[in-house]
Amino acid sequence: MALWQADDEVQTPASDSETARRSVAFAEAFRFWVKLGFISFGGPAGQIAIMHRELVDRRRWISEERFLHALNYCMLLPGPEAQQLAIYIGWLLHRTWGGIVAGAFFVIPSIFILLVLSYIYAAYGNLPAVAGVLTGFKPVVVAIVVEAVLKIGGRALKRRAHFLIAAAAFIAIYFLRVPFPLIVVIAALVGLAGARFWPRTFAPKPATKEADIKTEGDSGLVPLVIDDDAALPPHTLPSRARALKILALGFMLWLLPLAALVAWRGWGSLHAQEYRFFTQAALVTFGGAYAVLAYVTQAAAGSYGWITHTQAIDGLALAETTPGPLIMVLQFVGFMAGWNNPQGLYQTTSAVLGALVTTYATFLPCFLFIFLGAPYIEVLRGNKNLTGALTGVTAAVVGVVLNLAIVFGAAVIWPRGLAQAPDWFSLLMGIGSFVALYRFKADVLWVVLAGGVIGLAWTLM
Repeated sequence: MALWQADDEVQTPASDSETARRSVAFAEAFRFWVKLGFISFGGPAGQIAIMHRELVDRRRWISEERFLHALNYCMLLPGPEAQQLAIYIGWLLHRTWGGIVAGAFFVIPSIFILLVLSYIYAAYGNLPAVAGVLTGFKPVVVAIVVEAVLKIGGRALKRRAHFLIAAAAFIAIYFLRVPFPLIVVIAALVGLAGARFWPRTFAPKPATKEADIKTEGDSGLVPLVIDDDAALPPHTLPSRARALKILALGFMLWLLPLAALVAWRGWGSLHAQEYRFFTQAALVTFGGAYAVLAYVTQAAAGSYGWITHTQAIDGLALAETTPGPLIMVLQFVGFMAGWNNPQGLYQTTSAVLGALVTTYATFLPCFLFIFLGAPYIEVLRGNKNLTGALTGVTAAVVGVVLNLAIVFGAAVIWPRGLAQAPDWFSLLMGIGSFVALYRFKADVLWVVLAGGVIGLAWTLM
């Protein structure tokens, strides 16, 4: 008899050992997920560390092995892995509603905080004080992205073939302007072919999980809620009927807002374009926020002309100062696109609508990936072909993020062009921020805030 009878049925014990296992009240979990939404600073690494400390070590709601199992699965998916991990654990604890609450409150606080910051930026960004803070933010952002290149590269580039994929991806996106989704597809195919035909050349070197997450062990006296041997609920097993039901519901949740936008604003309106574009972006965001920002910047500041590169840099700085997933920077992009192109609406109304449309389109797929895809991905865990394809994508992401670092660096440090002298304040600030982040492992939030204070002081001097 399974520990869980069905997705929506009451949980019942299956044996004496399982009877002794604790359960978590939904209200208790609800309070934790709300709290997590306000304290989840530090990017995905910091957010995962917070969840590990709270859920594995302190509250003992889930075992180390189960936590890592969920994390490995979420790392396979496009989108913010920390938020998806919260959905996954909430789903294990309290089924579908548990996943919805965990995932929603992971981002709800940051939605409102970033809306306020975006409005201040758009309406008052030209004031000397605000401009000074942004002047300090920008070189810090460049340092953050450079550090991300080194971190991602250190994990992803283990073989010579991976370096070649990364170099090819950089050339493709920087010089040839190849769209990011096409780069992802080609890199996946190259990784798949390499895993099948040249396994020694493409196989990733093994990494120890303990190097990424340390635990105090299971020596505490409080029993685990979900331990290593607990039976999985039936909804972790592939079910065609359940998959079709989730697909239909997910499609309706995606289609109805689009239909309302088209009826109100028209198919070619900015907000309908945002909805379609950010839905597409959500499906190809392998590699985290920096990779998707490179893709979004390429389109939003290029072919669409919604924002400028400078605004994209400022948005990343603001997102770094708010809780929640770093991919919330896309909400800022949606806000500024609506602000810059009101199309007959009040400027603030258009901007807020653009921000909310972008956020909804970005995060809706995250829930579907967990509720729909988890059973099937679980079956494929350890599959060498899948691992090879994902290794190729991860290597390509290094080249894409390097492109982002160069584009941002040129805009901030050489604002008048590479033929002119650099902005020495930005150059020194960028170097100092990089040393603080990479050498001294300073918390990114405090580095960003310090950059804003120094920029304000420099401007007012």
